Amino acid sequence: MEIKKLNDYMWELPKQGSMNVPGLVFASERLMSKIQHDKTIEQIRNVACLKGIVKHSIAMPDAHQGYGFPIGGVAAFDLEEGIISPGGVGYDINCGVRLIKTPFNFSQVELRKKDLINDMFKNIPAGVGRAGKEKINKDVFAEITEKGAQWAVENGFGKKDDLDSMEEYGKISGSEFSKVSNEAVQRGVPQLGTLGSGNHFLEIQRIDKIIDEKAAKTFGIKKDQIVVMVHCGSRGFGHQIASDYIKLMEQKFGHEHLPDRELSCAPIQSEEGQRYFKAMHCAINFAFANRQMITHQVRESFKRVMGEEELDIIYDVCHNVAKIEEHVIDGQRRKVCVHRKGATRSFGPGRVEIPEKYRSLGQPVIIPGSMGTASYILLGTTKAEELSFGSTAHGAGREMSRTQALKDFRGEALVKELLAQGVDVKGTSMKGLAEEAPGCYKDIDEVALVSHEAGIGKMVARLVPIAVMKG
Repeated sequence: MEIKKLNDYMWELPKQGSMNVPGLVFASERLMSKIQHDKTIEQIRNVACLKGIVKHSIAMPDAHQGYGFPIGGVAAFDLEEGIISPGGVGYDINCGVRLIKTPFNFSQVELRKKDLINDMFKNIPAGVGRAGKEKINKDVFAEITEKGAQWAVENGFGKKDDLDSMEEYGKISGSEFSKVSNEAVQRGVPQLGTLGSGNHFLEIQRIDKIIDEKAAKTFGIKKDQIVVMVHCGSRGFGHQIASDYIKLMEQKFGHEHLPDRELSCAPIQSEEGQRYFKAMHCAINFAFANRQMITHQVRESFKRVMGEEELDIIYDVCHNVAKIEEHVIDGQRRKVCVHRKGATRSFGPGRVEIPEKYRSLGQPVIIPGSMGTASYILLGTTKAEELSFGSTAHGAGREMSRTQALKDFRGEALVKELLAQGVDVKGTSMKGLAEEAPGCYKDIDEVALVSHEAGIGKMVARLVPIAVMKG
């Protein structure tokens, strides 16, 4: 397959065969070589063949092989001619990251970090199938899928100001509970306020380096300050919605016309497309509420251990979503359905979607690392809107399968290694820790640098973990 290098950080996959648009990859030489180890390039080309796609089929610097679409994939579709694809959103709908700042610096927390992470581990359920502490019924669950984080705040699990620091203000309109299956509801009802497993985590972090002083001041952060990062999504609820609609779309439309059956999709304006869109919004809202409930428990832990609960949210970003957005395409402003699968929205200054307190600066972007490695805060840019539909990376991106990870790493050894680096780790299983070892992922520093140098996200601060909780 021909790959054309455009510059040090951008590569084009020329339009050929049944591709409707070219492919575009943001990567350094080293990251590009890793991206080529699996089927990512093939998947970028496959996505480019989908009906109604506009401009490019895009992959971020953390891209790797996923279901149908690559993880780290971005694609926008015409609202009349285009499709919507559950595989282009992902199974964990609105898997996202929230960053919470504390009033403490590292020296104040260093001797209490073990107490803090132990308290959070005790009070925030984590791992496969774990149930949340709040017992809710189906009617309450339906309300949560409509109101998102707003429900949690209204019920005493947060403050009104929290909503001003979230993508979509913690609630996306257009959800319709009747479009969700009973199986999805049964899986979702017990899981409010739970962390999940896999690459999901909660980290207590220290701000290691300030790169953009002006933005850092707006965010209210400084060097050596302690922050908490939460990475999780819609749990089994979103997973079941994805499964339900992949099956429905395949039954209705088949896959013979697709380059890969995993790209099951429906015309956006079709009944099936609209049903999925509304069900997906239910999962988006549940994920916002889920992270809000975890934030409440984080505050409770800081109150118990440190005597302080005044923790403020810096921002909360979505990863796995499809949204109707307005973008300039070939000189014309038009609305399109943007799929971001393992990608973060990265809007520049002035966009009305950005909370007012950040609007003149640009959208905060949070790129998490991988247990023991750094994470980054970036700013969205106008250039990202021009190049990538206002999108950038969402994390380090896997480069090793979980099967291989279990051969190469041992959870017990990993805990000792991280402890020697000053990072306390609490996990629900040693197997799970081995599967998520830092060595399974790409270099987060290089991923963030590519985003910065390509202009699709401007680096603000580097964060390092001091304690980690894994499902």
